[in-house]
Parts: sequence; structure tokens; C-alpha cells
Amino acid sequence: MEAKTPSASIAILTDLVLPSETNPLNNLFGGELLARMDRAASISAGRHSRRIVVTASVNHVVFSKAIPLGSVVTVEAKVSRAFRSSMEVYIDVWVEDRQSGDKTKANEAIYTFVAVNETGNPVVVPPIKPETKLEKQRFDAALRRKQLSLVLAGKMKPDDATELKALFM
Repeated sequence: MEAKTPSASIAILTDLVLPSETNPLNNLFGGELLARMDRAASISAGRHSRRIVVTASVNHVVFSKAIPLGSVVTVEAKVSRAFRSSMEVYIDVWVEDRQSGDKTKANEAIYTFVAVNETGNPVVVPPIKPETKLEKQRFDAALRRKQLSLVLAGKMKPDDATELKALFM
């Protein structure tokens, strides 16, 4: 199976924050942002695998900056690493100043998706070939995150987590 670049999986969703999507402080509900990130990440994983994809986990979410009512929000997602049937998708969230057009990073997240066939069974996905420095950093870190997740779930022995051990030796 031929490797694909992360840029081939990019999904960009841009939308406004509407009154029905805000909390009493007039900021975007966290759950609304999670849903937007899930949709973008799903499109990204589907583009990479060209299969049906399901969300396996939300591994990491950082709500660094409140997103006010009326803001233009852009969610950018792309596959950072592919394993056998799973894909890690890295998501960056940007808020655009409507006056100046300047974009500020507001949030980020990492989701994991699994590619499945029509009966819901996992299928093999193409590997990722990172190109940029950031893509290479995210690619390398994805294996450490996966090993940590497996160790915490009791599915991998800590001694077998070679990438994690390398951080401390």
C-alpha cells in the first residue's frame, strides 16, 4: 500500500459562532467545538483511508482561548500518523479577527479514528509519509502517544514501550 502525505488528508471547516452555540458568557460551548473537530477529523481520516471511519478516542483536547459569539472559527485537521487500521488526526483551531483578518490559534486536539468495512470490521490503511518539520514532529510523537495509551490501558507492558523508554534514558 502506497504511503500518503498528511497534506492529502487535510480538512478545513470554517464557520461563525452563532448565539445558539454559546454559553452564558457568550463563548462557544466546548461541546460544540468538540463536534466541529470530530467532523473535520472524520473527513480527514476518510480522505486518508478512503473508507468508512469511526471515532475511536478523543486523546487530547486543549481549550486555550475562549471563542466569542460572532467569531469566525476555522478547524484544520489532518492525519499525523497511520497505524494498522487506526489513524491519529491532529486538529488545530483558529479564530479570525473579522476586522484585520489575523488568525490566532485558540485550541488543538488529537483524535483517533479506525477505518472499517461495511460490516464494521477494521481494515488496513495506507501509511503516512510526513514532509514538513511539524508533520515529522507530530508523526514521531504519535507513536509515543499510542504506546502510552496502550500501557495505561494494560494492553502493552511498560518494558515493551520502546519509544516511551527512550524519552527517559
